[in-house]
Amino acid sequence: MANSDENSSLFLIFILTMLALPLVPYTILRLFRSVTEKKKTIHCRCSECARSGKYRKSIYKRISNFSTCTNLTVLLLWVVMFILVYYIKLLSRESQPFEPFSILGLEPGASETEIKKSYRRLSVLYHPDKNPDPEAHKYFVEFIAKAYQALTDPISRENYEKYGHPDGRQGFQMGIALPQFLLNIDGASGGILLLGIVGICILLPLMIAVIYLSRSSKYTGNYVMHHTLYTYFNCIKPSLAPNKVMEVFIKAQEYMEMPVRRTDEDPLQKLFVAVRSELNLDMKNIRTEQAKFWKQHPPLVKMELLIQAHLTRESLDLPPALLKDYKHMLELAPRLLEELMKMAVLPRNAHGHGWLRPAIGVIELSQNIIQAVPLSARKAVGANSEGSGAFLQLPHFTESTIKKISRKKIRTFQEFREMSVSDRAEVLTQIAGLSPAEAQDVELVLEMIPTVTVEVTCETEGEEGIQEGDVVTMYAWVSVCRANGLTGAHPHAPYFPFQKEENFWLLLADSNANSVWLSQKVSFMDEATAITAASKAIQETKEALGATVKEINLAVREAIEKVKSGSRLIMGKFQAPGEGTYALTSYCLCDAWIGCDTRSNVKLKVMKRSRAGTRSSYALEEGPAAAVAEEGIEEEEEEEEEDLDDYESEYSEDEEEEEKNNKKGKGKVVNGSVNRKGATQSESEGSGED
Repeated sequence: MANSDENSSLFLIFILTMLALPLVPYTILRLFRSVTEKKKTIHCRCSECARSGKYRKSIYKRISNFSTCTNLTVLLLWVVMFILVYYIKLLSRESQPFEPFSILGLEPGASETEIKKSYRRLSVLYHPDKNPDPEAHKYFVEFIAKAYQALTDPISRENYEKYGHPDGRQGFQMGIALPQFLLNIDGASGGILLLGIVGICILLPLMIAVIYLSRSSKYTGNYVMHHTLYTYFNCIKPSLAPNKVMEVFIKAQEYMEMPVRRTDEDPLQKLFVAVRSELNLDMKNIRTEQAKFWKQHPPLVKMELLIQAHLTRESLDLPPALLKDYKHMLELAPRLLEELMKMAVLPRNAHGHGWLRPAIGVIELSQNIIQAVPLSARKAVGANSEGSGAFLQLPHFTESTIKKISRKKIRTFQEFREMSVSDRAEVLTQIAGLSPAEAQDVELVLEMIPTVTVEVTCETEGEEGIQEGDVVTMYAWVSVCRANGLTGAHPHAPYFPFQKEENFWLLLADSNANSVWLSQKVSFMDEATAITAASKAIQETKEALGATVKEINLAVREAIEKVKSGSRLIMGKFQAPGEGTYALTSYCLCDAWIGCDTRSNVKLKVMKRSRAGTRSSYALEEGPAAAVAEEGIEEEEEEEEEDLDDYESEYSEDEEEEEKNNKKGKGKVVNGSVNRKGATQSESEGSGED
């Protein structure tokens, strides 16, 4: 066996190798990504967003961005690696090979006279009779005497020349990459070795598995609790206004587990007084309503008051403990709203359709939370049928500002956006009373607001027309255009304390039946992924239709160009219903901006079945979920019929008007194909009246 120094160095080399194998390529990958990362500014540059501090690049923030747990771990591992390299190098210097000429301080090939002379000189320094130091004695016996013997004794010299050692052939030495104290199996070291083997080989993997399984059984892939999804699924109803959606939203298990302290009582009482007008309480029986409100589960009361404080922008005076809960609540809100949206569009009937009104309510609530606009701001006021919500998301705008600009007969947000820059600046400075700098902030935000265009086509692949039972494929190109030239961006949201990416939801729905046929989330942030998805979808579709390679390549190039210009391809399949003409509507809803949603009419003509073959089972893929959801649906719909008239969102005001227009034949129909530019509800209404 090798000596202790060799075993120690082997162990250090083993540790160094195990560290370097993952650390070096991971560091190279991180450096490559940081160098190639785009530095283009995609967030709002108005003064309000600058004051919020979300995007401020101060020295402290740069250090905090660097000093993440991952970066600090990588840095620490590199420090450990350098220490190991230095220590291994130090050990290698101490364990030098046996070189008799070097030990005696001679050049190779020195004469016997020079060897004896050098030996006598070193004997004076290291011989035990001359130097009582034990280390000198050891060095003299193990090195100097052996070196002299190897160079003067014929047998020793022959052994040295043949085997590199004066004692002749040495035994084979084998080292173990473990510390020396673990190799002493007797006594306590044996127990340490046994505990190490059991801990590393058995207990550590078992502990990791237990932690992973316990967490995965509690959370979904989107880090939302399974209990939350169960609650959302059972609480959501066919028709929900945004205030009703909020009642479901705050029942998330993540919110229920937030603590309610005794010190929170007084601040919550003050919040209640500040946001009482937004709680939909009956002012005629205010005492009864107030008592009923406070009798709710304490976490529900706390969450509703915190959300209303955010919507009414009354959160500045919160105490530190409550402010921490407030920020945690907002941090969880985007992914909880996304899961609530998925529950709303989840297939709930035998046809595999979700519910439209809850889906619209969830998106409207998301818009209000991101922009910190009260739900009451969506109600129609006078000639303004859209409410003041879209205006309140602009910087420096208040209710008084909106009243001032309404004197210029600016009734809707779309009319305000369509004004020229000079006319708008004149209205803002002379009528609304904003300073030139504040008017410039408004322009910067208006340049960030996207204009959405949707092109929808429904067809049966490889067939002419759509017949009942066919698998219908929907192709939708969703395009985004901004005045500042960006495609993907972070919205203007100075009151939302975290960075938020824009997301759009494309819904193909029957508004009369309150059903969602297809739904898909769309993001404009990752262009590379969108190019890959669009190319693959177009290629597979063309290959199924028997197109040539040239035609396929041309179609793929066109799709790539559309994606690079700011479009995204959305595809979905559904089973054609029975014979008839269906007046569907495509909705493209943004979860961050108020007033930039798009909706357009899509007429689907389904003919009687005449082609041979059996119906596809595509719609039956979601049969189990639909079967589970179908239980109790009829009872819920009967209970909620009374709620249909409680609230009408901006997307349900003109359904009767649309039916009249459809009867007159004014809609543009190409068997489910529509190309419609219209970024707001008012534009859709205007085109219907024309």
